[in-house]
Amino acid sequence: MAGRINDDDVKAVRDAVPIDAVVSEYLQLRNAGGGNLKGLCPFHDEKSPSFQVSPSKGLFHCFGCQEGGDTIAFVMKIDHLSFSETVERLAAQAGITLRYEEGGYNPSHQRGERIRLVEAHKIAAQFYIEQLDGPEAEIGRAFLAERGFDQAAAQHFGVGYSPAGWDHLTRYLRGKGFSDKELILSGISQEGRRGPIDRFRGRLMWPIRDITGEVVGFGARKLRDDDNGPKYLNTPETAIYKKSQVLYGIDLAKKEIAKTCSAVVVEGYTDVMACHLAGVTTAIATCGTAFGGDHIKILRRLLMDNATAEVIFTFDGDAAGQKAALRAFEDDQKFAAETSIAITPGGMDPCELRLAEGDPAVQKLVESRTPLFEFAIRHMVTRHNLETPAGRAAALDEAAPIVAGIKNIAIQHESAVQLAGILGILDTQFVVKRVAQLARWARDRGGRGPAPSGPASRAQQQAQAAPAAPAGPALNLRSPAHRTERELLKLALQHPELVSPAFDAYGVDEFTAPPYAAVRQTIAEAGGAEQGAADSSGYLARVRDAAPNDTVRALVTELAVEAVHSRTVDETYAGMQLVQVRLRAVDRRIGDVQGSLARLGSNADPEHHMAVANELWVLQQYGRSLRNQGAEAL
Repeated sequence: MAGRINDDDVKAVRDAVPIDAVVSEYLQLRNAGGGNLKGLCPFHDEKSPSFQVSPSKGLFHCFGCQEGGDTIAFVMKIDHLSFSETVERLAAQAGITLRYEEGGYNPSHQRGERIRLVEAHKIAAQFYIEQLDGPEAEIGRAFLAERGFDQAAAQHFGVGYSPAGWDHLTRYLRGKGFSDKELILSGISQEGRRGPIDRFRGRLMWPIRDITGEVVGFGARKLRDDDNGPKYLNTPETAIYKKSQVLYGIDLAKKEIAKTCSAVVVEGYTDVMACHLAGVTTAIATCGTAFGGDHIKILRRLLMDNATAEVIFTFDGDAAGQKAALRAFEDDQKFAAETSIAITPGGMDPCELRLAEGDPAVQKLVESRTPLFEFAIRHMVTRHNLETPAGRAAALDEAAPIVAGIKNIAIQHESAVQLAGILGILDTQFVVKRVAQLARWARDRGGRGPAPSGPASRAQQQAQAAPAAPAGPALNLRSPAHRTERELLKLALQHPELVSPAFDAYGVDEFTAPPYAAVRQTIAEAGGAEQGAADSSGYLARVRDAAPNDTVRALVTELAVEAVHSRTVDETYAGMQLVQVRLRAVDRRIGDVQGSLARLGSNADPEHHMAVANELWVLQQYGRSLRNQGAEAL
């Protein structure tokens, strides 16, 4: 083993590599005053920058998670390297030759594992590039040409070709001093019958680089019909390649993303190439996996949650593309940035669009984007008949929680106005107030927020918010609230057609008795009253089966058989029970908000005071509507 790195060389590395230059490879930094820089911490999630860098001191510190140290400490933590691996990597960047205390220089085979794997990928990438010029790679060059990519484009993106033989690259890397174990660990080679063979053979190769520009993996495109492998084959998970933590093209796009506070997410390697060549140089793509939380963290550090930041997703207009867009919407609120979607015309991807209509068409595609929430809502409301009042009400019940989940209050308000227009509801203020009410109630339930879509998701949210089981028979039938809640639950079980779909929009917390809250939760888990109205056969059995325990199951049975306290059981009577339960919940919330307003006092933050006062006004107006209009105000 090599000895300890000479202390003077370690100091030379620290002095030679500015900490701000290193940190800027991973996140956007801005002036923090006093000669310091600030950005979003890469070591924990945060909404406002608490991570600071002092170039003059060569140090960083996060006031949120308390991580701190020098350049070496930063690289060690963010890239999961050992001390010696980090010093060796930084020394290579600075052109410093390291000395080792126990004699001589560090031989290449003794260097850290990660450094060796990165080196192997770097050499492999160059090997593939050189192979693209050979006779065998004619099929690869033709593939690129057919998609509008010339030799210069291939060189810019480092596209190469893997020979069709069994072990061309493996033998080449052995000649460079890499062991069979290193080649297997890197994912470049795989076990064969007689030793390691090339993982990628006879394919077009794209190098996948991390945010610092180092090659950590490859994406390989099938070219020949006799290739029995998948259309695209990626490097397997290794010590340096985690597909959920890399974005193809991020090394080329990061500076423009930070500069413009925008990013365009496409679906494939050729789409990234097409966008960049068309002038959309903020384009990036995932590598064989759906866009997820770790990808969001990478972008947030570059966008720094700027209020004007935007992430634009491009998807094909087919069913698969729409499904991908809706998956992206589930992560929408993890961004502080605005998220939009650009649907390619005719089912074409950006690469095909550029080939068919030229660079301006790709630019126009991005410019013609639609807010992602609007796309999701329009897709959602197509399940309802907006020509009928009942259809519009059902669509509102499903869509309002989504709009209520938008964190930015100004955008939430504008989106609520837009929702009213999409649904054709003329009373815009009613929709705005309903959304504001849902947003406040969601925050009060511990920040879990309204469900992103549909009755099933809403039921899941209510199940989380409700008690797992009733806290004993805490029922007081002399209480008007408990009597009304009981009556409404009986109607939901015995006559679901009279209370749906309004009943399914009621939160578990609108039932004050824990046993009744548990029954409400159970109905939701069984699909809701609306499903019972649509398919009454087996409805009560489904509700009973969904009960969490025998106590709740017994109460469901009791309520299902107990007589309703009215000679005439119709929509009017059902509406009265719906209004009374909702009105009491609104009145309770008004009391809570009035108490909060009183506690704020005259020295409260003006914006916070105004927000609380505005919520109080919305609740009071909604309560007045319920009293004056009855079930029509629900």
